[in-house]
Amino acid sequence: METTETFESLVRAEFTPKTTYLNTASNGLLPARTVAALHEAALLRAEGRPLTPLFEDVEACRAAYARIAGVPVTRVAAGASVAAHSGVIAASLPAGAEVLTAEDDFTSVLNPFHVRGDLKVRAVPLERVAESVRPDTALVAVSAAQSADGRVADLAALREAARAHGARTYVDFSQAAGWLPMDADAYDFTATVSFKWLLGPHGAAFLTVPEDLGGLTPLLAGWVAAERPWDSCYGPVGELAHSARRFDLTHALFTYAGLRRSLELIEELGVAAVHAHDVALAERFRAGLATLGHAPVSAPGSAIVSVPGLGGRQPGLSRAGIEVSDRAGNLRASFHLFNTSADVDRLLDALSG
Repeated sequence: METTETFESLVRAEFTPKTTYLNTASNGLLPARTVAALHEAALLRAEGRPLTPLFEDVEACRAAYARIAGVPVTRVAAGASVAAHSGVIAASLPAGAEVLTAEDDFTSVLNPFHVRGDLKVRAVPLERVAESVRPDTALVAVSAAQSADGRVADLAALREAARAHGARTYVDFSQAAGWLPMDADAYDFTATVSFKWLLGPHGAAFLTVPEDLGGLTPLLAGWVAAERPWDSCYGPVGELAHSARRFDLTHALFTYAGLRRSLELIEELGVAAVHAHDVALAERFRAGLATLGHAPVSAPGSAIVSVPGLGGRQPGLSRAGIEVSDRAGNLRASFHLFNTSADVDRLLDALSG
């Protein structure tokens, strides 16, 4: 566990924002070490040097994410988007299967199940997902934290309800991995992108699957999904990887070069310490909103705070150097490790005017 002093010194060394940046739910800031790694990766290509280190970065990222997610590395696939991972899971379901989802969840979690056309997709309010699982539910698909307003799913209740009815579980941790301690081993499938709370560049997304690979067909498999990739560049892949790597998509090498350093920072700080820091700032903001007469969407324990009716303030706040989001008319502020209490207070001061 990092001390407060070490936590703060590591963060100060890595981040130099030019704004009051409270928008990690859209994109996380890149640490200095990540920017340096991206620059070095680009130089490899520009100077014609071997790209071997970039392929090593992919495997280092896979291992680091496995540690953060709490699963063996053999259960982690490295892809490009949550939508692609959702699509592979959707394709594995038999016609007529019921998929239970949360109303207005993020599109990448939902749409692949809808476009099948022959699945029964049922949406209920997030708070009712666990109680809505029934014997004919084949899969429960939900985000750990809602993108629109930060509400955190009752994952323990969801998991128990699914188990009781023989349903599988698919949890998107895109708005949670990096600040919310996670145990991917507790679910059949999980996914997350890397460019939000994991502080990486765009272009990488991880999928976790069961030890038995969950009955998924690697529909998007190319040469990197082979047990011996460099021997599988031509013709059909003769032998798919024996691990979750069979679900890999061709790697965006520059992205993984940078992401490796971002994940190192997350591990150095510790997710538990990041969680405590982020949630404390969110609670400070919620308390300040109350004094201003504003009631945020109820999302206890979340690093994301959404305030109904204030979304229209976003352009003016941006002009003032405060970056937040407007989501469906709500002002969404999201707090991460590089933020301070001064950032919270500046936003509150701006909203009071």
